[in-house]
Amino acid sequence: MPIDRAAAETFVWSAARLVDRHRYAMLFLGGRPEPVAAALSGYQNEDGGFGHALEPDVRCPQSEPAATMSGLELLHEAGKLDSDMGSAARAWVASIADPDGGVPQALPGFERYPHAPWWSAAPGSMLTFGIAGVLLAGGVTGDAWLERASEWCWRAIDDVEEPSGYWLKFACAFLDAVADDGRARAALARLRHLIDPASFAPAGGAEGERLRPLDISPRPGSRSRELFTDAEIGAHLDEVEREQQEDGGWMFDWAAWSPAQTAAWRGIVTIRALSWLRDNGRAI
Repeated sequence: MPIDRAAAETFVWSAARLVDRHRYAMLFLGGRPEPVAAALSGYQNEDGGFGHALEPDVRCPQSEPAATMSGLELLHEAGKLDSDMGSAARAWVASIADPDGGVPQALPGFERYPHAPWWSAAPGSMLTFGIAGVLLAGGVTGDAWLERASEWCWRAIDDVEEPSGYWLKFACAFLDAVADDGRARAALARLRHLIDPASFAPAGGAEGERLRPLDISPRPGSRSRELFTDAEIGAHLDEVEREQQEDGGWMFDWAAWSPAQTAAWRGIVTIRALSWLRDNGRAI
């Protein structure tokens, strides 16, 4: 059943963050990418990393890996990954990475600020996949950290035996973007035998939280679509259409632990739902 696009747009104007309102205009109304980059600049610190709750679950001002990954993703979406902002963020990631290329989930000090109860400063985290994946997707080459991180990603994929939901999501971002097609498809074939992709609850997540096909493989034609059947993708799109709320927006299924975090995520997942539907051939 088609969603109510007018209600979704009203929700974005009324509730989403400034950067997400500019993203909506760029993605759906023919808006320019420059306002997205300008809004993002307010989240970037002098050291090149991003903070200030760009990742809504880590609400500290200091630069953090998760916020910087989000910043790089939004710069890539806006076609600005090769900008000075993107270069500064890449340099910051290289400066805080472990010697083997792995990126920690968070840096010490975030604990002093509001953050999701499940957040931790684990070393060599799955964010390494996500950051490497967005840089590779954006055509970044010749980056010494990215070469080390890619080797970290391959080792982690080769060694995994029980992938968690979010691990799989970020690993697929890397496998969809890396240049070695044969190795990436072989890795996906192995992962397919390790998971049940129909309904995948992340370890430590909120009750009812699960990762579904489009969480893991949002783009048609990507390598990671090998993990799912057309019927599974179609069923998830049907769910997305049914999940629009009365106020026009969408709601997330992980823990809502603060008003600002909830409002920020609702704007993000509303744009995500609209993008999923449009990119996968549904009317919006």
